[in-house]
Amino acid sequence: MRDELALQALRHAQDDHLTRAQILQCGGTDEWIEAQLAGRRWVRVTRKVFRTTTGAPTPRQRERAALLCAGSAAALSHHSAARRWGLPVPESEPVHITVPYGHSSDPHPGVTLHRSRAFDRIVVDTEDMPTVSAADTCVDLAVLRDDARAAMRTVLHATLGMKVDAPRLRAVLEVRRPRRYATVLRHAARLLDEGVTSMLEALYAVDVEAAHGIPAGQRQFPVMVDGRQRFEDIRYVLPGGDLITRLDGFRWHSDRHVAVTDRARDNAAELAGRARLTFGWDEVHGRACAVASIQMTRMRQLGWEGPAEDADLCRCLRAA
Repeated sequence: MRDELALQALRHAQDDHLTRAQILQCGGTDEWIEAQLAGRRWVRVTRKVFRTTTGAPTPRQRERAALLCAGSAAALSHHSAARRWGLPVPESEPVHITVPYGHSSDPHPGVTLHRSRAFDRIVVDTEDMPTVSAADTCVDLAVLRDDARAAMRTVLHATLGMKVDAPRLRAVLEVRRPRRYATVLRHAARLLDEGVTSMLEALYAVDVEAAHGIPAGQRQFPVMVDGRQRFEDIRYVLPGGDLITRLDGFRWHSDRHVAVTDRARDNAAELAGRARLTFGWDEVHGRACAVASIQMTRMRQLGWEGPAEDADLCRCLRAA
């Protein structure tokens, strides 16, 4: 006799999915399973996993099905783990699952399978769905990229979006020591230590500073504005005086208070004799070389002896 209460509990816990083994253990039969499928009450996911509702599956149901298809030792990873840790991921992205190295798994359309020798260490055993840790996910996403600069952008975007700090990222790099982009990932941890706090600052550090041989400035430099401590994004100490570079995220957080504060910082910099430049998302994201040219020109005016005008630009991270 089928244990309907047990089956219902499993369906509730597994987002309306059951495995063949679970059904048989609860007193169901293969004939009963086939009857549910023939009656269009269930949907066959694979030969061993069934969804007990019809219609298009939700993202969570896709993830649950992938885990059940992969077997007892499986965890959400890569883009699927990133979504669970709060990073926006398109729904069109396949479900990514990691299993222990050497583990076999049922093929499942729409699922990308990864294998890891460090499975037991990298998986967070949640009560809901096993998931690769946020810090390990940052590294996993970066090493998938085709070049070093893309890997740098990815790991910074992931760490900032999932709130992974430099010590946690560095700890993962020490234990796992990725074969690809190790230099880049260590540099990303240094940038986080130095005070990179937004994707705009991260893009500037990668595509403007590192890509063009500009030495890293002092990030989150404290200044006094109207008797209160504020912070400038980047300060360059040069022979002819300081240069303040402000990265203006006004497009996303514009309001009157921010605008007043920015004008006050401009006035304070002027009174203190500090040169200043301001760049926004559109310039840094779309015209990084032009931003670097302006930045280097002003730095040379203040005594910096950097790369010549005909230097081989945009060849950063060659040692990665």
